[in-house]
Amino acid sequence: MRGVLRAAVLVATAALALSGCGGEGVGTDVYSAGGWPGRYSDARNSGTAGVEGLDDVTVAWSRSTGGMVGSPVSIAANGQIFVTAATDSGCNLFSYRIDTGRKRWCTRLAPGVTGVTPVADAVANVYVGEDGALVSFNEHGQRRWRIPVSGTPRTAQFTGEGKLVVITHFGQVNVVEPQTGELLAPLYDLVPTPELGDGQNVPRLPSGHGLAACFGGSADCPVATTPAVDLSTDRIFTTLWRPGADGAALVSLRYTGGDDAAVTEGWSRDDLPGGAATSPVLSEDGATVYIHDGDGALWALDSETGEPKWTHDLGFTPAAGPTVTADGVLVLAASGENGTFLALRDAGDRAETHWEQEDVRQVGVPAVTSNGLGYTVVESGDGIGALVFDAGSGEPLDEEPLPGATGFSVGTAVGPDGELVAATVTGEVFVLR
Repeated sequence: MRGVLRAAVLVATAALALSGCGGEGVGTDVYSAGGWPGRYSDARNSGTAGVEGLDDVTVAWSRSTGGMVGSPVSIAANGQIFVTAATDSGCNLFSYRIDTGRKRWCTRLAPGVTGVTPVADAVANVYVGEDGALVSFNEHGQRRWRIPVSGTPRTAQFTGEGKLVVITHFGQVNVVEPQTGELLAPLYDLVPTPELGDGQNVPRLPSGHGLAACFGGSADCPVATTPAVDLSTDRIFTTLWRPGADGAALVSLRYTGGDDAAVTEGWSRDDLPGGAATSPVLSEDGATVYIHDGDGALWALDSETGEPKWTHDLGFTPAAGPTVTADGVLVLAASGENGTFLALRDAGDRAETHWEQEDVRQVGVPAVTSNGLGYTVVESGDGIGALVFDAGSGEPLDEEPLPGATGFSVGTAVGPDGELVAATVTGEVFVLR
């Protein structure tokens, strides 16, 4: 049965790829300077930007998507903002101009898109998942191609050669040519598909099954997070809730290209207390992978072997992995219960508290710029506001209220000219410059 299903998907993929729009060049410089192309900026999920930040900002514009936003925005190098929202009607995938806030285009995809951050390449082509498919649009919103997958793709990543890595919430790993949508390696299933010995006529789960569980993680959503990729080795790191397990493991995969292209599984860390709870994050040199467990500890693991280097008990589990700077400072995101504004430093065999700002209650995910400034969202008066801070000391430099905003921010991004871009869970997008 597995062979039949794989063959069917490959045939359908080839047919759809041939019918897709072509002509847009996609080079290997996918993560070009000047944008925030993915959920956590780059392939490492580092939460850092390659442009300088601003120490004094004001709100330039804001607009509502018309629905709840569950995933951070991305920004192409040309300044196009991409965001998804759980709307009742109309569009649920939007593109806005960063300079004016004008909607450039929008469209409606299947509901699973609302938990995914679109990924942009160097020429503002965008790649996003919906229930049962991965779709690509060009910068004008014209569909380039659409390929079928099993499950709903989580936020995609790129390899060092500029190929797309797409893992669905069912655990199907796809490596795709971004120009055509062609599969470049046999499908790899992190969760084995039913075999003949499992019985006849075993029904395939609908591609939207278990998506609600992805927000907290459970066996119904085996892969709930965004993978991290080491561009120098094409090692891929992802969380995986295996059948019958009590929590998610952290798994290392390897993609090898060429005539014998394949995805293979390396090591697996299945013993994290409470399971792996956030997306993995790689250090700048790729030697260390950071992950939060479900019991409130941050782990640093050897990326080649999976062996622990150290653990650090926080007493809470942040909503996202740490933002990791080039010099080893780890700025923590907020959690639903704890707004502690805290940074650690990786000292090799342990983590040390680098700074803590006790008077600041964070309600967002931090981003750090190339000149050492940090952006995040904090409690401000009766609402929430954008904060600019010194990433080296945690010292607040500028705080600007976000008019009418409440709740928390699902993510912070940095625009090509250092703009601070934040999206709130209630559906507002703010740009500060």
